[in-house]
Amino acid sequence: MRAMVQMSYGPPEVIVPQEIAKPSPGDKEILIRIQAVSVGPSDCAFRKGDPAMIKLIYGWSRPKYAIGGCELAGEIEAVGKEVRHFKTGDRVLGMSVKNFGAYAEYKCLSEESPLAVFPDNISFEEAVGICDGGATALTFLRDKAKLRKGQKVLINGASGAVGIYAVQLAKYYGAEVTGVCSAGNEALVRKAGADYIIDYNLEDFTRANKAYDVVFDAVGKRSFSSCKRVLTTKGVYLTTTPKLSILFQMMRTSLFKGKRAVFAAAGLMQNNANLAFLMELAGNGTLNAVIDRRYPLERLPDAHKYVETERKKGNVIVTF
Repeated sequence: MRAMVQMSYGPPEVIVPQEIAKPSPGDKEILIRIQAVSVGPSDCAFRKGDPAMIKLIYGWSRPKYAIGGCELAGEIEAVGKEVRHFKTGDRVLGMSVKNFGAYAEYKCLSEESPLAVFPDNISFEEAVGICDGGATALTFLRDKAKLRKGQKVLINGASGAVGIYAVQLAKYYGAEVTGVCSAGNEALVRKAGADYIIDYNLEDFTRANKAYDVVFDAVGKRSFSSCKRVLTTKGVYLTTTPKLSILFQMMRTSLFKGKRAVFAAAGLMQNNANLAFLMELAGNGTLNAVIDRRYPLERLPDAHKYVETERKKGNVIVTF
Protein backbone atom coordinates (compact mmCIF):
# COMPACT_ATOMS: atom_id res chain seq x y z
CA MET A 1 0.00 0.00 0.00
CA ARG A 2 1.02 3.62 -0.42
CA ALA A 3 2.28 5.55 2.60
CA MET A 4 4.11 8.80 3.28
CA VAL A 5 7.08 8.08 5.51
CA GLN A 6 9.66 10.17 7.39
CA MET A 7 12.80 8.65 8.87
CA SER A 8 14.13 11.85 10.40
CA TYR A 9 12.95 15.18 11.79
CA GLY A 10 13.15 18.16 9.49
CA PRO A 11 11.46 20.22 6.75
CA PRO A 12 8.47 18.95 4.75
CA GLU A 13 10.81 17.26 2.28
CA VAL A 14 11.69 14.58 4.85
CA ILE A 15 8.28 13.04 4.09
CA VAL A 16 8.60 10.72 1.10
CA PRO A 17 6.31 8.14 -0.59
CA GLN A 18 6.95 4.48 0.04
CA GLU A 19 5.26 1.15 -0.61
CA ILE A 20 4.75 -0.83 2.60
CA ALA A 21 2.84 -3.95 3.60
CA LYS A 22 -0.90 -3.66 4.07
CA PRO A 23 -1.82 -4.34 7.72
CA SER A 24 -4.24 -7.03 8.93
CA PRO A 25 -6.61 -6.43 11.84
CA GLY A 26 -6.16 -8.22 15.13
CA ASP A 27 -9.04 -9.83 16.98
CA LYS A 28 -10.20 -6.53 18.51
CA GLU A 29 -9.22 -4.27 15.61
CA ILE A 30 -10.82 -2.83 12.51
CA LEU A 31 -9.07 -2.25 9.18
CA ILE A 32 -9.93 1.13 7.68
CA ARG A 33 -9.41 2.04 4.05
CA ILE A 34 -8.59 5.70 4.52
CA GLN A 35 -10.28 8.31 2.33
CA ALA A 36 -9.23 11.58 3.99
CA VAL A 37 -6.87 12.82 6.70
CA SER A 38 -6.20 16.24 8.16
CA VAL A 39 -2.99 18.26 8.34
CA GLY A 40 -2.56 20.86 11.06
CA PRO A 41 0.08 22.65 13.13
CA SER A 42 0.49 19.67 15.45
CA ASP A 43 1.39 17.45 12.47
CA CYS A 44 4.05 19.96 11.46
CA ALA A 45 5.37 20.09 15.02
CA PHE A 46 5.71 16.29 15.14
CA ARG A 47 7.45 16.34 11.76
CA LYS A 48 9.99 18.89 13.00
CA GLY A 49 10.33 17.54 16.53
CA ASP A 50 9.71 21.04 17.84
CA PRO A 51 9.04 21.81 20.67
CA ALA A 52 11.67 19.56 22.22
CA MET A 53 9.01 17.90 24.40
CA ILE A 54 7.98 15.96 21.27
CA LYS A 55 11.43 14.41 20.94
CA LEU A 56 11.47 13.48 24.61
CA ILE A 57 8.29 11.45 24.12
CA TYR A 58 8.47 10.24 20.52
CA GLY A 59 12.18 9.72 19.89
CA TRP A 60 15.13 12.06 20.36
CA SER A 61 17.23 11.36 17.25
CA ARG A 62 14.47 10.16 14.90
CA PRO A 63 10.68 9.70 15.01
CA LYS A 64 9.54 6.60 16.84
CA TYR A 65 6.69 6.28 14.31
CA ALA A 66 7.71 6.83 10.69
CA ILE A 67 4.16 7.39 9.40
CA GLY A 68 2.48 10.48 10.79
CA GLY A 69 -1.11 11.63 10.85
CA CYS A 70 -3.71 11.26 13.58
CA GLU A 71 -7.23 12.16 12.40
CA LEU A 72 -8.66 10.02 9.62
CA ALA A 73 -11.91 9.11 7.90
CA GLY A 74 -12.60 6.08 5.75
CA GLU A 75 -14.53 2.87 5.29
CA ILE A 76 -14.12 -0.31 7.29
CA GLU A 77 -12.80 -3.06 5.04
CA ALA A 78 -12.41 -5.82 7.63
CA VAL A 79 -13.03 -6.44 11.34
CA GLY A 80 -11.44 -8.74 13.89
CA LYS A 81 -13.46 -11.65 15.23
CA GLU A 82 -13.98 -10.01 18.64
CA VAL A 83 -15.12 -6.61 17.32
CA ARG A 84 -18.64 -5.85 18.54
CA HIS A 85 -19.47 -2.24 17.72
CA PHE A 86 -18.43 -1.85 14.09
CA LYS A 87 -18.97 -3.78 10.87
CA THR A 88 -17.56 -3.98 7.36
CA GLY A 89 -18.78 -1.10 5.23
CA ASP A 90 -19.23 1.40 8.09
CA ARG A 91 -18.09 4.94 7.28
CA VAL A 92 -16.02 5.99 10.28
CA LEU A 93 -13.87 8.80 11.52
CA GLY A 94 -11.22 8.14 14.11
CA MET A 95 -8.03 9.21 15.82
CA SER A 96 -4.78 7.28 16.05
CA VAL A 97 -3.37 9.12 19.04
CA LYS A 98 -0.91 6.47 20.24
CA ASN A 99 1.12 5.59 17.15
CA PHE A 100 -0.24 7.87 14.38
CA GLY A 101 -0.08 6.16 10.94
CA ALA A 102 -2.91 7.99 9.13
CA TYR A 103 -0.77 9.03 6.15
CA ALA A 104 -1.25 5.66 4.49
CA GLU A 105 -3.96 3.92 2.48
CA TYR A 106 -4.90 1.58 5.34
CA LYS A 107 -4.80 1.74 9.12
CA CYS A 108 -5.77 -0.77 11.82
CA LEU A 109 -7.30 0.65 14.99
CA SER A 110 -8.58 -0.98 18.13
CA GLU A 111 -12.34 -0.59 18.41
CA GLU A 112 -11.59 1.06 21.76
CA SER A 113 -9.83 3.92 19.95
CA PRO A 114 -11.72 7.19 19.48
CA LEU A 115 -14.04 6.15 16.63
CA ALA A 116 -17.50 7.00 15.40
CA VAL A 117 -19.77 6.11 12.50
CA PHE A 118 -20.99 9.15 10.59
CA PRO A 119 -24.05 9.68 8.37
CA ASP A 120 -24.15 9.67 4.57
CA ASN A 121 -24.90 13.40 4.38
CA ILE A 122 -21.36 14.12 5.65
CA SER A 123 -18.40 13.57 3.34
CA PHE A 124 -15.16 11.90 4.41
CA GLU A 125 -13.40 15.25 4.10
CA GLU A 126 -15.96 17.07 6.21
CA ALA A 127 -15.91 14.36 8.88
CA VAL A 128 -12.14 14.41 9.30
CA GLY A 129 -12.08 18.22 9.29
CA ILE A 130 -14.59 18.39 12.13
CA CYS A 131 -12.72 15.61 13.94
CA ASP A 132 -9.50 17.62 13.67
CA GLY A 133 -10.52 21.03 15.00
CA GLY A 134 -13.87 20.23 16.57
CA ALA A 135 -12.63 17.59 18.99
CA THR A 136 -9.95 19.93 20.33
CA ALA A 137 -12.35 22.85 20.65
CA LEU A 138 -14.90 20.67 22.43
CA THR A 139 -12.39 19.47 25.00
CA PHE A 140 -11.20 22.98 25.83
CA LEU A 141 -14.55 24.78 25.90
CA ARG A 142 -16.88 22.15 27.34
CA ASP A 143 -14.57 20.11 29.55
CA LYS A 144 -11.87 22.55 30.65
CA ALA A 145 -13.63 25.92 30.65
CA LYS A 146 -17.05 24.47 31.63
CA LEU A 147 -18.59 26.98 29.23
CA ARG A 148 -22.07 28.18 30.20
CA LYS A 149 -24.85 30.12 28.55
CA GLY A 150 -24.36 33.88 28.73
CA GLN A 151 -20.61 33.83 29.27
CA LYS A 152 -18.31 35.99 27.16
CA VAL A 153 -15.67 34.14 25.12
CA LEU A 154 -12.80 35.48 23.06
CA ILE A 155 -11.21 33.16 20.52
CA ASN A 156 -7.79 34.12 19.19
CA GLY A 157 -7.16 32.54 15.80
CA ALA A 158 -10.89 32.26 15.12
CA SER A 159 -10.47 31.37 11.44
CA GLY A 160 -8.10 28.42 12.01
CA ALA A 161 -8.82 24.71 12.25
CA VAL A 162 -9.52 24.82 15.98
CA GLY A 163 -10.81 28.38 16.16
CA ILE A 164 -13.55 28.09 13.52
CA TYR A 165 -15.09 25.12 15.36
CA ALA A 166 -14.60 26.82 18.72
CA VAL A 167 -16.74 29.72 17.46
CA GLN A 168 -19.51 27.35 16.41
CA LEU A 169 -19.40 25.31 19.61
CA ALA A 170 -19.31 28.40 21.82
CA LYS A 171 -22.48 29.64 20.13
CA TYR A 172 -24.06 26.21 20.54
CA TYR A 173 -23.45 26.49 24.30
CA GLY A 174 -25.01 29.96 24.36
CA ALA A 175 -21.93 32.16 24.79
CA GLU A 176 -21.29 35.63 23.43
CA VAL A 177 -18.36 35.18 21.05
CA THR A 178 -15.62 37.56 19.99
CA GLY A 179 -13.37 36.27 17.23
CA VAL A 180 -9.85 37.56 16.63
CA CYS A 181 -8.74 37.22 12.99
CA SER A 182 -7.65 39.27 9.98
CA ALA A 183 -10.07 41.50 8.11
CA GLY A 184 -9.97 39.07 5.19
CA ASN A 185 -11.45 36.33 7.37
CA GLU A 186 -14.12 38.43 9.07
CA ALA A 187 -16.98 37.18 6.88
CA LEU A 188 -16.01 33.55 7.49
CA VAL A 189 -15.86 33.97 11.26
CA ARG A 190 -19.14 35.92 11.38
CA LYS A 191 -20.81 33.19 9.35
CA ALA A 192 -19.58 30.68 11.95
CA GLY A 193 -21.48 32.68 14.57
CA ALA A 194 -19.15 35.29 16.07
CA ASP A 195 -20.96 38.27 17.58
CA TYR A 196 -17.94 40.57 17.44
CA ILE A 197 -14.72 40.65 15.42
CA ILE A 198 -11.33 42.08 16.36
CA ASP A 199 -8.87 42.58 13.50
CA TYR A 200 -5.50 41.75 15.02
CA ASN A 201 -3.79 44.02 12.49
CA LEU A 202 -5.64 47.02 13.88
CA GLU A 203 -6.23 46.23 17.54
CA ASP A 204 -4.52 44.32 20.35
CA PHE A 205 -7.29 42.46 22.17
CA THR A 206 -5.19 42.26 25.35
CA ARG A 207 -5.50 46.06 25.68
CA ALA A 208 -9.26 46.19 25.16
CA ASN A 209 -11.62 47.61 27.77
CA LYS A 210 -13.71 44.45 27.96
CA ALA A 211 -13.45 41.40 30.19
CA TYR A 212 -14.05 37.80 29.09
CA ASP A 213 -14.94 34.71 31.07
CA VAL A 214 -12.84 32.64 28.66
CA VAL A 215 -9.92 33.60 26.44
CA PHE A 216 -9.14 30.69 24.14
CA ASP A 217 -5.83 31.15 22.34
CA ALA A 218 -6.44 28.55 19.65
CA VAL A 219 -3.16 29.35 17.87
CA GLY A 220 -0.85 29.66 20.88
CA LYS A 221 0.27 33.21 20.07
CA ARG A 222 -0.50 35.11 23.27
CA SER A 223 0.65 34.33 26.80
CA PHE A 224 -1.40 33.99 29.95
CA SER A 225 0.45 37.01 31.37
CA SER A 226 -0.62 39.23 28.48
CA CYS A 227 -4.24 37.99 28.59
CA LYS A 228 -4.82 38.27 32.35
CA ARG A 229 -6.01 41.87 32.22
CA VAL A 230 -8.94 40.99 29.92
CA LEU A 231 -10.10 38.03 32.04
CA THR A 232 -12.92 38.34 34.56
CA THR A 233 -12.13 37.70 38.23
CA LYS A 234 -12.45 33.94 37.78
CA GLY A 235 -11.76 33.89 34.05
CA VAL A 236 -9.98 31.05 32.27
CA TYR A 237 -7.16 31.31 29.74
CA LEU A 238 -6.88 28.31 27.40
CA THR A 239 -4.00 27.52 25.06
CA THR A 240 -3.30 24.69 22.64
CA THR A 241 0.50 25.13 22.83
CA PRO A 242 2.41 22.89 25.32
CA LYS A 243 5.12 25.24 26.56
CA LEU A 244 6.89 24.81 29.88
CA SER A 245 5.74 28.29 30.91
CA ILE A 246 2.06 27.37 30.65
CA LEU A 247 2.62 24.20 32.68
CA PHE A 248 4.13 26.26 35.51
CA GLN A 249 1.30 28.79 35.27
CA MET A 250 -1.26 25.98 35.43
CA MET A 251 0.26 24.66 38.64
CA ARG A 252 0.51 28.13 40.18
CA THR A 253 -2.99 29.33 39.28
CA SER A 254 -4.58 26.04 40.36
CA LEU A 255 -3.67 26.93 43.95
CA PHE A 256 -5.96 29.97 43.98
CA LYS A 257 -9.58 30.76 43.12
CA GLY A 258 -8.84 33.57 40.71
CA LYS A 259 -7.85 33.65 37.06
CA ARG A 260 -6.59 30.33 35.71
CA ALA A 261 -4.29 29.14 32.94
CA VAL A 262 -5.18 25.83 31.30
CA PHE A 263 -3.52 23.58 28.73
CA ALA A 264 -4.75 20.11 27.79
CA ALA A 265 -3.42 17.35 25.56
CA ALA A 266 -6.80 17.27 23.85
CA GLY A 267 -5.93 14.46 21.46
CA LEU A 268 -5.24 12.07 24.32
CA MET A 269 -8.58 12.95 25.93
CA GLN A 270 -10.82 11.97 23.01
CA ASN A 271 -13.29 9.10 23.03
CA ASN A 272 -16.10 7.60 20.97
CA ALA A 273 -18.74 9.72 22.69
CA ASN A 274 -17.02 12.98 21.74
CA LEU A 275 -16.75 12.04 18.08
CA ALA A 276 -20.32 10.74 17.97
CA PHE A 277 -21.53 14.01 19.53
CA LEU A 278 -19.66 16.08 16.94
CA MET A 279 -21.13 13.99 14.12
CA GLU A 280 -24.61 14.47 15.59
CA LEU A 281 -24.10 18.25 15.50
CA ALA A 282 -22.74 18.02 11.96
CA GLY A 283 -25.61 15.83 10.83
CA ASN A 284 -28.24 18.32 11.99
CA GLY A 285 -26.39 21.35 10.59
CA THR A 286 -25.26 22.84 13.90
CA LEU A 287 -21.58 22.26 13.13
CA ASN A 288 -20.27 22.91 9.62
CA ALA A 289 -16.91 21.89 8.19
CA VAL A 290 -14.64 24.61 6.83
CA ILE A 291 -12.09 23.25 4.34
CA ASP A 292 -9.48 25.56 2.88
CA ARG A 293 -7.42 23.29 0.62
CA ARG A 294 -7.25 19.67 -0.47
CA TYR A 295 -4.10 17.80 -1.51
CA PRO A 296 -3.56 14.27 -2.84
CA LEU A 297 -1.51 11.96 -0.62
CA GLU A 298 1.68 12.35 -2.70
CA ARG A 299 1.59 16.11 -2.11
CA LEU A 300 1.57 15.81 1.68
CA PRO A 301 4.80 17.87 1.93
CA ASP A 302 3.03 20.72 0.09
CA ALA A 303 0.16 20.49 2.57
CA HIS A 304 2.67 20.86 5.43
CA LYS A 305 4.23 23.88 3.72
CA TYR A 306 0.86 25.58 3.37
CA VAL A 307 -0.08 24.93 6.99
CA GLU A 308 3.19 26.51 8.06
CA THR A 309 2.33 29.76 6.27
CA GLU A 310 -0.21 30.26 9.12
CA ARG A 311 -2.68 31.58 6.56
CA LYS A 312 -5.07 28.68 6.28
CA LYS A 313 -8.78 28.99 6.97
CA GLY A 314 -10.26 26.02 8.75
CA ASN A 315 -8.86 22.66 7.64
CA VAL A 316 -6.28 21.40 5.19
CA ILE A 317 -7.22 17.92 4.02
CA VAL A 318 -5.27 15.17 2.27
CA THR A 319 -7.47 12.99 0.07
CA PHE A 320 -6.98 9.45 -1.24
